[in-house]
Amino acid sequence: MTPIEPSGDPINLSPIPDPQPAIPNPPSPFFDYSDFFSFVGFAIGSILIAVLLIRAARILIPISMPVQLLLVQSAWYVLSFGALAALFRIRYGCPFWRSLDWRGIGFASASSAILAGPVLALGVGLLGSALRTPNIQLPFEQMLGTRATVVFLGVVVVILGPVAEELAFRGFLMPLLIRSLGAAAGIVLTGAIFGSVHGYEYQWSWQYMLLIAIVGCVFGWAKYRTQSTMTSAFMHATFNLTQFVAFLAQARAL
Repeated sequence: MTPIEPSGDPINLSPIPDPQPAIPNPPSPFFDYSDFFSFVGFAIGSILIAVLLIRAARILIPISMPVQLLLVQSAWYVLSFGALAALFRIRYGCPFWRSLDWRGIGFASASSAILAGPVLALGVGLLGSALRTPNIQLPFEQMLGTRATVVFLGVVVVILGPVAEELAFRGFLMPLLIRSLGAAAGIVLTGAIFGSVHGYEYQWSWQYMLLIAIVGCVFGWAKYRTQSTMTSAFMHATFNLTQFVAFLAQARAL
């Protein structure tokens, strides 16, 4: 017989279900340092494959040396990040762009990033004068041949390079360092590594490496503030565009 409450309603004797266990939030970022070192391995292998591919293509199609270098760099980006995208999809089931914080940003953030690039380039130029940076011939100075080559170089310098570098440094490496060391240390250390890997382009001049490290820290702060790699990519692109236009103007003046 079912017990009756004083109000006349039957008493519910069914067991109270246990509360659902809380689902822990996945770590941010979800990848780890083993994935980063795998990416470094992908990059090393990819540049070797890219060189072999372009050399094979040169047998069939005559390609000038500047174009060969640009094709190798472009193929290197595609192969390296293609391997990383496969790693994210196979190991974690996650999409490539979202995994590296490539998210849409508002008009105000995009405009600020685009305008900040030329301002940063001007500031770095003034600081470089104060540091008395040495006069170094840059590798792409030898690529100013035909108009098509200059356009191809501009695409690599202003679009492909900034996107690839921001995905690698601010999208991939920086979140790992921030998780391990905190925001400030992660941003600064990423900037220092960013400056160091560009050292070969500037004959390991400490002045240039310091300037690029500072620029990397600014890119890192912009990405951290908006939580979108797109922000730092916009800033990086207009920073490079400003320097590229200035370089072309100086080359023509000479």
